[in-house]
Amino acid sequence: MRPLLERHGDRVISVLSPILLLVVWEILARFHIINPLFFPTPSSIAAKFMQLAGTGELWVNIGVSLRRLFWGFVIGGIPALVLGIVMGLSRPVRLFVNPLVASTYPIPKSALLPLVLLIFGLDENSKIAMVAMGVFYPVLMNSVTGVLQIPRIYFDVGKNFGASRWKIFLTIALPGAAPFIFTGIKLGVGMGLILISIAEMVGASSGLGYMIWNAWQLMDVETMYVGLFIIAFLGFVFSLFLDEAERWLLPWRPA
Repeated sequence: MRPLLERHGDRVISVLSPILLLVVWEILARFHIINPLFFPTPSSIAAKFMQLAGTGELWVNIGVSLRRLFWGFVIGGIPALVLGIVMGLSRPVRLFVNPLVASTYPIPKSALLPLVLLIFGLDENSKIAMVAMGVFYPVLMNSVTGVLQIPRIYFDVGKNFGASRWKIFLTIALPGAAPFIFTGIKLGVGMGLILISIAEMVGASSGLGYMIWNAWQLMDVETMYVGLFIIAFLGFVFSLFLDEAERWLLPWRPA
């Protein structure tokens, strides 16, 4: 048992904390220390989950939200990654783009939803655009920071050996900024989940956000919690996956 805990102790602790929270919640709701009308027991939420999963409604909504999240991440994350590294490598580009980023980043992305709906309509494009905006800034800003923290001597060595700008981009800037890029991706995924839920509450007929909003209109509290738990679970799974990917791709980083 001890060697197992030494190898997987971090993962065990990560899984144990939410389980402990659910157990405490179950006890408090059963003894009416908290109002079960607003905080139904996790067991009743699990029963509702099984019901929705059995009808297939839940899987359809999860699939729709994940598809929107994926395309939003591709459309917002990849350009942000490339632009962020270019900004880190080029001072003129950084000076030109920084004021635009500094002025647009503080605008709440949820406040832009009416404008996004006006431009893209009520179809898939508006949901994807919301995710793309939420992902863009964390990836961009962390990519720039990652490149700027690379010691200058690495770039000088690359130039002395005749490396092209493309080679410097791929072999120095991208690997050197990778830890910060992963941080930006993690923040971007979380922001994407938040914004896709908000976007799906307006003008959507599917998705986890729609499911939560529709359940609120019907006062179906258990279904609301199922949607919230699914979003929380997706965030947890994405975080674990990205942590594992970072350990595999960046083995020199401390755990």
